[in-house]
Amino acid sequence: MKNMLLLFFLFSCIFSMAQRQTKSPLENVVITSKNNKTQVRTNENGELLINVSPKDVLKLKANGLVRYSDFDARGDGKTNDIDAIAAAHAFANQHGLSVKADEGATYYIGGKNRTAVIRTDTDFGTAAFIIDDTEVQNRSAHIFLVSSSLRPFKLEGISSLKRNQEKIDVSLPGTCLVTVTNSHVRRYIRFGPNQNSGSPQTDIFVVDKNGNVDMDAPIIWDFDQITDITALPIDETMLTISGGRFTTIANNAESKYTYYSRGIAIRRSNVLVNGLEHRVSGEGEQGAPYRGFIYIHDCSYVKVQNTILTGHKTYQTIGSAGVTVPMGSYDISVNRALNVSFVNCSQTNDINDRRYWGILGSNYCKNLVYDSCTLSRFDAHMGVANATILNSTLGHQGINAIGSGIFTVENSTIRGRNLINLRSDYGSTWQGELVIRNCVFVPADGRPSSASLISGSYSGQHDFGYTCYMPERITIETLHIDDSNHPADYQGPAIFANINPHMTDDSYVEKFPYVRTREVILRNVTTSSGKTLRLSDNPFMFKGVKVNID
Repeated sequence: MKNMLLLFFLFSCIFSMAQRQTKSPLENVVITSKNNKTQVRTNENGELLINVSPKDVLKLKANGLVRYSDFDARGDGKTNDIDAIAAAHAFANQHGLSVKADEGATYYIGGKNRTAVIRTDTDFGTAAFIIDDTEVQNRSAHIFLVSSSLRPFKLEGISSLKRNQEKIDVSLPGTCLVTVTNSHVRRYIRFGPNQNSGSPQTDIFVVDKNGNVDMDAPIIWDFDQITDITALPIDETMLTISGGRFTTIANNAESKYTYYSRGIAIRRSNVLVNGLEHRVSGEGEQGAPYRGFIYIHDCSYVKVQNTILTGHKTYQTIGSAGVTVPMGSYDISVNRALNVSFVNCSQTNDINDRRYWGILGSNYCKNLVYDSCTLSRFDAHMGVANATILNSTLGHQGINAIGSGIFTVENSTIRGRNLINLRSDYGSTWQGELVIRNCVFVPADGRPSSASLISGSYSGQHDFGYTCYMPERITIETLHIDDSNHPADYQGPAIFANINPHMTDDSYVEKFPYVRTREVILRNVTTSSGKTLRLSDNPFMFKGVKVNID
């Protein structure tokens, strides 16, 4: 009798559900549970209409997970399975079920404008995914979006903020990711062939329920005015994405700045990506660039580990200054994100093959980490606050960054043109310290070159929207410079490149003065050439730098 009552209750709940429909605007899906067969179809508005029979609802909930084949994904490598994949995730999201790809399946994903929203643990396993970008309806539509069910909200009563402010006067439902903007101030006014008018001043930081700012990722700007401030609650549980062998068939569109975003976007905090592989095929004579197969945005506490990526072929176009420029094309991008780490990640193509663009691009980030990675590039365009590279090897594009805080490189091999390049298009600025420990520097991957450790370019004539700094202190402990293959007139490696060749005496005036390095500490720096590390090809510019050699 007790079991009969339980069955009656379950079927009553399902019958009740069958009388209504659940609509998710973000996913553009409508889910029903009518007594028809389970099916997935699309209406004239592009909405995904999902009906799951009451019997199948019971079965799937009893199984505790959803497979793509439950929603008629073929997995034959030919049929476009994106609707079935999106339907499986939509149902799983509604019922809090995990998703598992069918072992051995090959899912073909064509150019249809459809995004599968992931809100539960997902195991792609050994399944293969072919993403065909040769004909797409919407190049900006991600294939997967890892999303939070929590919604952002406006913060009221906060009219200003200060750099390094420790507390804001607000009570929150829990720990939140706060994003603040002052649209009246422009920062990162780019210089060079991709010049622009800058971006509104923005910042992102973590605040607990009592308003305490996480000082490991501090506020980096003064906000005299605030035009927008929002808080996004941080998910407390970890969401895991594991496995999957993805192959992108590259687009062959015109080579211009029309970025493709057809990969996995992560816009949820506390996410682990483990054991994923991404490859690229079909790159031809032309193609539009990629924003990042893994695209991490507006979140915190994300780790990507044991993952294999692929660098994208470099194409050229005409930049905003009217000259030919190579276009950045990325397999991983991180934007407005905190506490993001890449652990034991590598790439399929040679990290020193200059035909392929550097693997990473980032903007507005804090606390970025590479650990045990073999990748072609570490990059921070519009600023990173605190960065760490550990136990890693970086290829031909090396380390390119601007930002603030402490930048640590330890137990790593750098094969770029310089040990660290401070990006000249954003003012070659680092307001903080550089720490280099137990590293090997192979200038230009061993090609003949005159090596310098810290490079950049700064004329002092362009307003970047902020004061530009060289690192206040540079500490180098146990560095070997493999400069064995050097030009005939080589004088030895330099600490600083010739950052401003026009500044050779006191007659040169910087309209926007560059704040120079105060101190360089050198301990156990050796060279293959036997030549001594020197200050710079332009010693006048760095005459005030104190160099301490232990």
